[in-house]
Amino acid sequence: DLVGDARLVADHQECEHERGGKQRDRADLTKETIQAMVVKAVITFLCGVGLYASLFMLNKSRRAARGEVKGPSVVKTPRAHLFGVPNSLLGSLYYPIVASTVWIVHGPIAAIVLLLLVLGAAAASAYLAFSLIVLTRQECPYCWASHAVNWCLLILCGWLFLPDVLNRGI
Repeated sequence: DLVGDARLVADHQECEHERGGKQRDRADLTKETIQAMVVKAVITFLCGVGLYASLFMLNKSRRAARGEVKGPSVVKTPRAHLFGVPNSLLGSLYYPIVASTVWIVHGPIAAIVLLLLVLGAAAASAYLAFSLIVLTRQECPYCWASHAVNWCLLILCGWLFLPDVLNRGI
């Protein structure tokens, strides 16, 4: 029966087309997953850089508190403390939190909390960078490294989590 054979061929082709679509979807999903993992690895690396800078400056801050740092230093300025806590101590806590959180964030609420955290750090960095240039007028490569890391973290975390938050909402 030609009609029956034609229907079987059409059904077979439709099934093959559906399987091909699923394979393409899986390939796209794998590509997106790999991209996300690479971005998370870069974020983790950047957090390591920020942690190193924070620990270096925390040590310098402690030495300054003991009077062991001669001459002017950014750790001796009022802007070296946020809410009475050394910025370097905050960074020493912040970077490991971000580095671990990007790997375990599931759901829009956790993503929003992370995005607000990195946004706050990037905003604080903008203020501190401004103060380094205008008020403090001192060189601090560790400070600039931390600022650059914070701005990159904002961009990368935004790229990674913001589309999902905007699509799914709270």
